[in-house]
Amino acid sequence: MVQDEPKGEVVPAEGTTAPREKKPNVFARIALFIRQVFAELRKVVTPTRQELLKYTAVVLGFVVVMMALVYGLDVLFVWITSNVFGVPGA
Repeated sequence: MVQDEPKGEVVPAEGTTAPREKKPNVFARIALFIRQVFAELRKVVTPTRQELLKYTAVVLGFVVVMMALVYGLDVLFVWITSNVFGVPGA
């Protein structure tokens, strides 16, 4: 057996004819999916209160910085536009 690179599927090697396995029915696939979801949820680690506060502060700080950047660019473009096209009556 050889692993197919793009999709990560296991396929028979060149020159071998291995019979294909039958897919499980719809209900078995749904049950397998739900079991895998619960298995992944068990791996989730909940942050502590201190970590949560730190992450929240980082996100809020980043948002404030991005707001200031966008505001500064907006003011700059308004100034450039008013100088290039002029303001009527001024």
